[in-house]
Amino acid sequence: MSLSFTISARTTTNAARLGRVETPHGGFDTPAFMPVATAAAMKCLTVEQVRSTGSQIILNNAYHLMIRPGDERVAAMGGSHEFMRWDGPILTDSGGYQAFSMADINSIDEDGVTFANFVNGSKVHLSPERSIQVQERIGADIIMAFDDCPPSREEECINPEKRVRLKGMTHRQRLEIATDRTARWLERCIAAHQRRDEQALFGIIQGGTDPDLRQRSVEQVCAFDLPGFAIGGVAVGESPEQIEEVVRTTAAMMPDDKPRYLMGVGYERDIVRAVAAGVDMFDCVLPTRNGRKAYAFTREGSLRLKNARFAEDPGPIDPRCQCPVCASGYSRAYLRHLFMADEWLGQTLTSLHNLCHYQSLLLDIRRAIRDDSWSALAEGWPVLVQGSSNGD
Repeated sequence: MSLSFTISARTTTNAARLGRVETPHGGFDTPAFMPVATAAAMKCLTVEQVRSTGSQIILNNAYHLMIRPGDERVAAMGGSHEFMRWDGPILTDSGGYQAFSMADINSIDEDGVTFANFVNGSKVHLSPERSIQVQERIGADIIMAFDDCPPSREEECINPEKRVRLKGMTHRQRLEIATDRTARWLERCIAAHQRRDEQALFGIIQGGTDPDLRQRSVEQVCAFDLPGFAIGGVAVGESPEQIEEVVRTTAAMMPDDKPRYLMGVGYERDIVRAVAAGVDMFDCVLPTRNGRKAYAFTREGSLRLKNARFAEDPGPIDPRCQCPVCASGYSRAYLRHLFMADEWLGQTLTSLHNLCHYQSLLLDIRRAIRDDSWSALAEGWPVLVQGSSNGD
């Protein structure tokens, strides 16, 4: 079997659950946060540094690796585990999100998506079958079905055939097309999947913020007996309140005995709310992307380290943090200096701290579920009540 999932504890106050996923490259505890190593690399960090944060599973992006260095080359180098020297579990995104995020340089039809290569501008076609082939060559433990990710707002409604602004299509119609197409593409992904004993294929649920379409998508996607399922299309412009509502209603309809993965979310409060709804897996670029931009996460809220008020601040990023950066005594003043001097060490140290921050949150979440002390979680994490920003 390519994946097993066991649930060891649940809370009595909400739908949060504690679990363990096992894969051919080891296991990980759930709820889990997966750092994003898009092109088989975590920007500014070595795999040893990523391991030191407590990260047990990471994410690669199939589209980016298909473009550069090429999925055939990754396969020739032994797959992504050997290529990037990461011996733990890896999940790959299918490339479906790029159909949304790079909408100005692609076209989409029933067969798949045609992209403009971001390296040289050449046309690249990505179908459900090709996406599965790429992910099989990359060798990830968990691979995602190719889906149609629609925009979240009416004004972003784009012709799914020609990628031009469409006056004759409502947002609801676009959502319906994406929902049903995602199900048809999933069936093609399942048929194309060859390495079933080594790789677990997850289906993706779409439907936007429409509860009826979410239910329709759950019924279509979860009709297939897959190792796990994901909630897609909720990190594409929705408000935190919309995300919470969609996740809560969708998770409740998903199979209880399979891992539930919320794609691309998010801030600490979003993650905690989703865990309370019964979600098990998360990924987001925020810890490292924001770290490279001098934003540091703390239990009280985020800090912009370039601010002048930190120029002579001798304290660590977060006095309550035991990460290698804070424990070693790197000061806010020094980190600000690194960013102002354009020294890359600032990006490395802040990214490392941010990943530790997220993994510490997940560790406390798992402890709260195990001890059935969910209400006490916010006491150690004021950011869950105050929000995500403090210090801009």
